[in-house]
Amino acid sequence: MLQITETEVKNRLALENPWWRSRDFEAPSRHWPKRAHYDAFLALVRRTQPHRAVVLMGPRRVGKTVMMTQAIRQLIDEDVPPSRILYVSVDTPTYTGLSLERLLGLFAELHGHERHAELFVFFDEIQYHPDWERHLKSLVDAYPRIRVTASGSAAAALKAKSLESGAGRFTDFLLPPLTFAEFLSFRGEPAPQTHGLDVEKDLERLNAAFIDYVNFGGFPEAALQEAVRRQMSRFIANDIVDKVLLRDLPSLYGISDAQELKRLFTTLAYNSGQELSYDGLSKASGVAKNTLRKYLDYLEAAFLIHRLQRIDINAERFKRVTRFKVYLTNVSIRAALFGPAGPDDAQIGSIVESAYLGQLSQNPPVDSLHYARWAKGEVDLVRLAGGGRRVSAATEVKWSDRPFDRPEELGALVAFCERNRLGEGHVLTRAARGRTRIGGTTLVFEPVAAASYAAAVESVMSPAAG
Repeated sequence: MLQITETEVKNRLALENPWWRSRDFEAPSRHWPKRAHYDAFLALVRRTQPHRAVVLMGPRRVGKTVMMTQAIRQLIDEDVPPSRILYVSVDTPTYTGLSLERLLGLFAELHGHERHAELFVFFDEIQYHPDWERHLKSLVDAYPRIRVTASGSAAAALKAKSLESGAGRFTDFLLPPLTFAEFLSFRGEPAPQTHGLDVEKDLERLNAAFIDYVNFGGFPEAALQEAVRRQMSRFIANDIVDKVLLRDLPSLYGISDAQELKRLFTTLAYNSGQELSYDGLSKASGVAKNTLRKYLDYLEAAFLIHRLQRIDINAERFKRVTRFKVYLTNVSIRAALFGPAGPDDAQIGSIVESAYLGQLSQNPPVDSLHYARWAKGEVDLVRLAGGGRRVSAATEVKWSDRPFDRPEELGALVAFCERNRLGEGHVLTRAARGRTRIGGTTLVFEPVAAASYAAAVESVMSPAAG
């Protein structure tokens, strides 16, 4: 039986590392804008103390490989010798059966590196390597002068295993989908409240960009390339959803019926922003309730969905969880599956709510976000502070200006604020902005596009690494 030779492996390594041949290598993404998280990521890549591997996590196609390539480009521009930088796409068939240490050894042989050489090593899609966490930990322990960065899309496995096996050895870094602020930046559009742009005067343009964002904006390629936007179904539904649902998660968790998982996800995507019950979801998707709970955990850990837990009017959690809300972490997946939504479509309200939550959920602690529902009312989004002991914010998301003209219809929000001694309630609108007072509660109205931009900026200012 023929075996892959070391020469073939070394040739493949040379192909994946074009900077070994020329410092002026041309990468397809060389001229792409940098993600807002880039500087924080690069600082971890460069860091020598404490000596840890960086584990870059995130969903597919959000720019992890691009960000590593950009970091390599910058290291070379800062005079790190190209021969001291190794990039390995772990899922390449040529590397099947090879340990991470053996790949590093072949790299050292190619360039004559000694054991204590100062090197930069990047492992892409590391979750496809068996026992990656044990091998990565071993490298960190054995090579104190090598700075290792690993990336992977199957965050369910990456997060769990990095916590279990990498304590003190790994630093996790989450790269989420594009925020609305990044989307505007990638398209070269002026940001709200900067560069002379007046949100009040130019809200129509901002809202049009926001509708583009909810349909296409979570993925850098879609934000930058019209050709991708025209083929969102193929680009996302096939290249992203199918790979995660039909390959990654089944292989990680031994799921025997991948089509069942995909059917569940399709149901969740269509109902993003809606309250669901385990009974109703089981009937709608055809998935047994016990299996359903596991699937929801897998989908959330893989950054495809985010669940909000329900609280009552007193901000108390329910002892028995039967109902919850599910949101797509990247709402543009919905457009890829079911077609883009227009500003006046029937489902646009829940889609916009999902997009707004996507900005908030990038700003830790995400577990502080809930929704409130009781017999006589509900509030879309509630943030708890102080370990969940007090309410810090309550928000209604409406792609409409009707609540501004008829604030008496916001009785549930007012009642919740009064019950929890919250002086302000927030109402996100299509265009209306202002304040009104009902009883002891001030209602603050703001366009959801502007609020999403502000939340996105705040999320980038928060630490992404843990």
